[in-house]
Amino acid sequence: MNFLLTQGKRLVFGAVFTLLLVSALARVISASLSAQPAEPPVENLQETAALLCPPSEEVANLLRQIAARDAELDAREARVALREQDTRIATQEIRRSLEDLTQAEERLAARMYQSNEASETDVARLTEVYEGMKPKDAAVLFETMESNFAAGFLARMRPDAAAAIFSNLSPEKAYALSVVMAGRNANAATGG
Repeated sequence: MNFLLTQGKRLVFGAVFTLLLVSALARVISASLSAQPAEPPVENLQETAALLCPPSEEVANLLRQIAARDAELDAREARVALREQDTRIATQEIRRSLEDLTQAEERLAARMYQSNEASETDVARLTEVYEGMKPKDAAVLFETMESNFAAGFLARMRPDAAAAIFSNLSPEKAYALSVVMAGRNANAATGG
């Protein structure tokens, strides 16, 4: 039985010794790993890769192709970024130009409206002046006016005032004015 006890002690002692040895090795390995940086520099990766897998001509060609493709993609990405920037700038300039154009159109429309209003006011005043004149005196003026121009005034007048002026016009002038006025009304009636 002494023999068994000695054998058992030896086994227990061997197991404890093995555990202590494994624990010491684990501490040494852990300490050496924690002393190294978390991510080794790229050069060390390449050196490590070269040690683990010796480079062959095929691998070297493949690496060069990958590097060339990577450079090509970087260049393409830079070109696309420049195009996008150019497009954004052009879009902003177009929007500004459209805004400027819209504002200019609004100002022009306002000026045209004011001009038309002023012109309409002037024509209305002149029409009143011609209506207020003696028909014989107004007829002298209408004889010298261009037919389209004179017809415009006569069309705006009260019918009795226009008739009085017509009666004092020469037959040729009265006929020319009648044709112009009838032509305007004919187009209005047919929608042409």
